[in-house]
Amino acid sequence: MAKIKTFYQCQACGYVSPKWLGKCPDCGEWNTLVEEKKESRQGRRPSGRSEPQPLNTVVSGKEARMSTGIKELDRVLGGGVVAGSVILVGGDPGIGKSTVLMQALSGLSKKCDSALYVSGEESPEQIKLRAERLSIDSDKIILLAETSLEGILDAASKLNPGVIVVDSIQTTYTEEILSAPGSVGQVRECAARLMLFAKKSEIPVFIVGHVTKEGAIAGPRVLEHIVDTVLYFEGDRGHSYRILRTVKNRFGSTNEIGVFEMTDTGLSEIENPSELFLSERPLNVSGSTVIASVEGTRPLMVEIQALVSPTTFGMPRRTSIGVDYNRVNLLTAVLEKSAGLHMGGMDVFINVVGGLKIIEPAIDIGIVTTIASSLKDIPVDPKIFMFGEVGLSGEIRAVAYAEQRIKEAAKIGFKKAVISKTNSERLKESFGLEIVGVKDIEDALEATIGR
Repeated sequence: MAKIKTFYQCQACGYVSPKWLGKCPDCGEWNTLVEEKKESRQGRRPSGRSEPQPLNTVVSGKEARMSTGIKELDRVLGGGVVAGSVILVGGDPGIGKSTVLMQALSGLSKKCDSALYVSGEESPEQIKLRAERLSIDSDKIILLAETSLEGILDAASKLNPGVIVVDSIQTTYTEEILSAPGSVGQVRECAARLMLFAKKSEIPVFIVGHVTKEGAIAGPRVLEHIVDTVLYFEGDRGHSYRILRTVKNRFGSTNEIGVFEMTDTGLSEIENPSELFLSERPLNVSGSTVIASVEGTRPLMVEIQALVSPTTFGMPRRTSIGVDYNRVNLLTAVLEKSAGLHMGGMDVFINVVGGLKIIEPAIDIGIVTTIASSLKDIPVDPKIFMFGEVGLSGEIRAVAYAEQRIKEAAKIGFKKAVISKTNSERLKESFGLEIVGVKDIEDALEATIGR
């Protein structure tokens, strides 16, 4: 007979303990250990998917991609959907995960006999209402309201669709595990079974994942290791713009982004996001600078704003949106020492316009220049853009993809680039722009605000 084993598992990191603990010793979270039961059966052995074979006998070139009909989604996927791949889509509630997948199914269903949409949260009638709002009406999209993994796999085996969407993995459960749907064991086992089904049948599977209040995919990190691609929706529901970012991709580059706008009829593509992010930029105003950033393989022109004002408290405030808070503090200290600008009694507020989150160091020179511009109340020429990393001694260091950044700026209409001296010496083409190479912060401020 099967034996039932009881244990306690952390719902945040997957740590297993034989007894209940108030604090997880692995991740440090409180009240996350939940009782789970596992039924063990003697003699069960997982069957392999293939036989061992020499590398030189494996036939490559089977990874033909299928377009979703949405260029921005194809971009973040690396050119389209690979057969047999498992794609995890995460994001805040209401940000557009189900919407973009329904639109993707509409495009994919035109290239295959059928597409299966499995929902454990909505009834077919509710899904139909969303499809009508998106102007989608196809007899090739098959709807299935099911939460049992065995029922989903059985229906998929009989139907043999060209693509499957499971919305969401937290509502799916397998009868082989006794714990509740959404628990660590259920999420991990269901994702692993879906992955094995996808690889065996060569059917791509999209999985929708809920996120925690910190913005990470709910459940263990092993869920992200199982799948082939992880996509995150970013953006504030109060704004219409959405950023779809690739965090992991076995079939393409990571940190690639797609830009969408949420409308009454669904998500529409933004093919030139640089012009969008700069469309409402104020001209000849202090505290505004344009930097050339690169997300994945896409160059983006982004506006950084700063507000520096005397503090009314004993301790000056440092606030940043879209950039790392600690990075802003570090650059403020470098600016004080290397450029002699005293901000000990000043509040500093930094914002990346458009809801973007930028982590690459190429924006350092833009942050420094924007802070100095606001402090001195001297505007930066709106035809100037910049990029470069700032070191602790105030030097401006070179960054990658310099020519791609300059080409994107020239396309929009910028006339002057302030970059590191090393980057300027390595350039093969200037694309008709005036290139100013600077070696430290003082040179950069002299070239932008005349100080």
